[in-house]
Amino acid sequence: MLPESTNGAGGGGLAVPMDWLCAEYVADDVMRTSGLAEPGSLEFRAGVQTLALTILLSGDGTDGWLRRTAHDHPWSAWVAARLDGAPPDGPDAALARDTWRRLRATELRAADLAGLTGLGGVDEDRQVWLPAWQVGVALGHLALHLC
Repeated sequence: MLPESTNGAGGGGLAVPMDWLCAEYVADDVMRTSGLAEPGSLEFRAGVQTLALTILLSGDGTDGWLRRTAHDHPWSAWVAARLDGAPPDGPDAALARDTWRRLRATELRAADLAGLTGLGGVDEDRQVWLPAWQVGVALGHLALHLC
């Protein structure tokens, strides 16, 4: 028989990352509902993971999530600072740090989001390699608007 969950509260039992699992569940639901990316695609995973980090680290609710994922918000610096200040142990912090590491290490080929000029919009024919978190933040922000 497995020991009871302690959710990282000590006691020698199985530590279950409930905060992370809840954040990831909400993020997955938002991305699926929006229909912006095919479930199972790298873009979908990037969106889920960036939203899960946003949800876990902010706790502000939908309005705060929208602010954090906005184009002009320094999302990557914010995540790095929040993770630096997080307790070093615990299952939620471990999963968040691992997710952040993977989002920084993975690159996806996508439209050049930084190449926005005036009201002309994005030239979807101009593809560049972007860190997965950058694609995920843009998809996550749009998904939040659609849900």
